Amino acid sequence: MRFRPLALGAALALIPVLVLSAGTPKSRKHSGGPVKSAGEAKAIAERETGGKAVHARRIPLNGASGGWEVDLRMPNEDRGWRCIIDSDTHMVHSKARIDQPGARSKADGPVRMVKGSR
Repeated sequence: MRFRPLALGAALALIPVLVLSAGTPKSRKHSGGPVKSAGEAKAIAERETGGKAVHARRIPLNGASGGWEVDLRMPNEDRGWRCIIDSDTHMVHSKARIDQPGARSKADGPVRMVKGSR
């Protein structure tokens, strides 16, 4: 008879732990294996910087899996980011500020159209 109240008390103590662990969202799912697509790399870079990924390309990086170089456009800022994503760890290896990707540089000046010339 003495063991039954202990078992009941232990079961009741575990119920809140099970309920809290079941309701916890997994915000950063890490699928097995390396980053395989440009979309995955862009999503990782966007989550890290808060910008909009313009393009991504595969690069060699410390090992067989390599990495991804992602250029990001930052709205309402004068500069963007270039992030290097490690394929193995699914994390940002490094990031550097760059001119806004996809924007005309200041040296280009306004575009003029000359009519009548070939």
